[in-house]
Amino acid sequence: MITVVRILFAPVFLWLLLADDGRGGTLRWIAAALFIVGIATDGVDGLLARRRNLVTNVGIMLDPIADKVLIGGALVALSLLGELPWWVTALILVREIGITVFRFSVLRDRVIPASRGGKLKTVIQSVAISYLLTPLPALADSLGFDAAVPWIVGTGVVLIVLAVILTVVTGLDYLWQARQQNRRR
Repeated sequence: MITVVRILFAPVFLWLLLADDGRGGTLRWIAAALFIVGIATDGVDGLLARRRNLVTNVGIMLDPIADKVLIGGALVALSLLGELPWWVTALILVREIGITVFRFSVLRDRVIPASRGGKLKTVIQSVAISYLLTPLPALADSLGFDAAVPWIVGTGVVLIVLAVILTVVTGLDYLWQARQQNRRR
């Protein structure tokens, strides 16, 4: 149920974000809050499933899809708003969609759960995107802290670079692990 709610958050979050049109107003703050709540419930969902022994193959597959819908939607919206280069969005989406398709393609033989690196990648992506979604530069500027704006923007750049690096490294690791497993068979 939590995973389905997370997927349903995406259209509302995206509408709010795009309706704000990069102004950094109330709609943007609400959109950022919805994203953060939606992404944070990922951990709650997993914790409840493990504690109550409700881990299912469907859940193992739907959970990453919910992450991808929220994260992918946020990346596309940030690129549409001109706040994130399209190459970053494309690179992350190609990896996310590619690995998801790969996981579905081998589903008959085995379920490939998220690796530790994949979970760390999702956390870093979530933190980076959450940071980029909150209109901190506009807030700092409106409060007269315009000297802080370059630091705020720089922090966002560092976070998204870390997310891109982890995205690529973990994508390659999934493929390497699959190759090793196929050789063992």
